[in-house]
Amino acid sequence: MAAPLLHLGATVTCSHGGQAAPAAPTPRVLVGGQPAVPIASPYTVVGCPFAPSAGNGPCASGQWLTGTVRVLSAGQPLALMTGQSLCVPTGTPLLPVAAQARVLVT
Repeated sequence: MAAPLLHLGATVTCSHGGQAAPAAPTPRVLVGGQPAVPIASPYTVVGCPFAPSAGNGPCASGQWLTGTVRVLSAGQPLALMTGQSLCVPTGTPLLPVAAQARVLVT
């Protein structure tokens, strides 16, 4: 099933509501005039309200684990709204809230 590509301007949060932003979008592929995000780009999470407990939390960073299959940028798959992700240290996923709607890929 096709899903929107994530780009620098996409709204992404951690599972607790902290704001997440890609640290290294790729300037080679533009989506809606903004760089697309390869799955290798870590996300920085700020403002996670999850209270630290037993050495777990708040979310500090996130990483996409799955992305595009056939569309690559600099040899890397790109992040999709439906891709799987993981936040550190909580182990919860990143949640894409809004992204561009013109480019849909599998």
